[in-house]
Amino acid sequence: MRVMFYYSAPVWTGGARVFVAAARGLAARGYQVTFACRGGGPVEARAAAEGCDVVALETSGPIVSRGWRLQRLLTERFIETVFVHTEQEQLDVSLAMRIAARGGVVRRVPAGTRPAVGRATSVALRLATGGFVFTTQPEADAVPRPARARDPVVADLGVDVSRYDELRAVPLVALGATSADAKLIVCAYDASGKAQVATVLRTLALLAPRHPELHLAILGAESTDEDLKMHAASLGLGRRVAYLGERDDDFAVLQAAHLGWVVATEDTGGFTSLDMMAMGIPVLADRGTVAGRYLADGITGTLVNPGDTPGTAAVVAELLAQDDRRRAMGSAGRARVAREYTETAMIDALQEAADSARDRTRWQA
Repeated sequence: MRVMFYYSAPVWTGGARVFVAAARGLAARGYQVTFACRGGGPVEARAAAEGCDVVALETSGPIVSRGWRLQRLLTERFIETVFVHTEQEQLDVSLAMRIAARGGVVRRVPAGTRPAVGRATSVALRLATGGFVFTTQPEADAVPRPARARDPVVADLGVDVSRYDELRAVPLVALGATSADAKLIVCAYDASGKAQVATVLRTLALLAPRHPELHLAILGAESTDEDLKMHAASLGLGRRVAYLGERDDDFAVLQAAHLGWVVATEDTGGFTSLDMMAMGIPVLADRGTVAGRYLADGITGTLVNPGDTPGTAAVVAELLAQDDRRRAMGSAGRARVAREYTETAMIDALQEAADSARDRTRWQA
């Protein structure tokens, strides 16, 4: 079977990571897999580094141009199923499918989001058979199934805990800490977490006078934003905070943490929670967030109330003072991920979606 994962965005996200993991996993199961994305950026580089068969595509221009470019690729590689993330990607690929008289489309909905189901989706479903993949059953149940769509599939996020075993942490001093004895919090951040990262900074400011050993590293593409740096400076944090940006060695950065704090959202937030737990790092996250859904509160980490700086500061101080408790949380987190959130289960569900989409009895005539 021939499957393609199409990712048109220029930035690396948790959604891109799902597609790369699935592409790698399905290829190992004997599928012929193509990963199509915008050329010259981090998505192409990371997918290639993971061993994917990457095809760089121009993803801009009028829809007809995009459709013809995709159609040529579908025809050349005899693609039967294509995975996408957005409504526009679904429309583009469905148009290409109709031109090529090929197969089906699977639209994956990022964790914690609700898919746009407008006129473009209706048109896409008339052009080619399509269906949706959600990360949880409640999210699937909350979206009425559009006419012509296949039954939804649920594929939660998952990781392979063995992939973290050989990681070597980045030295603390390379992450802004003043000594090898520092206590480091690594905060996973994206632009949608501005309100949450403000709580992180205010918490650090409360703790700083009594905890000179405490440092913060903020990881993520938007973490070098000047407004973020100005906020930290206004709180007197100075050199206590390192702004790391997007890094290829993000796992090694997480490995250096004594405590993880996830304010990133959607797939990125969910994956980072799983990464930290798989590495044996206790995790903090706001209640009601995607990151928080993967934690066992008080067992693998702690859920905090949004905006509660004093309460959060008390939690952080207690965790940093109790090495044995952090180790116990870390062990529980790794066990939870290995038991409940495996990469194999995620790939199994995406394989089910791929096989359903290739069913020729559902292809549009």
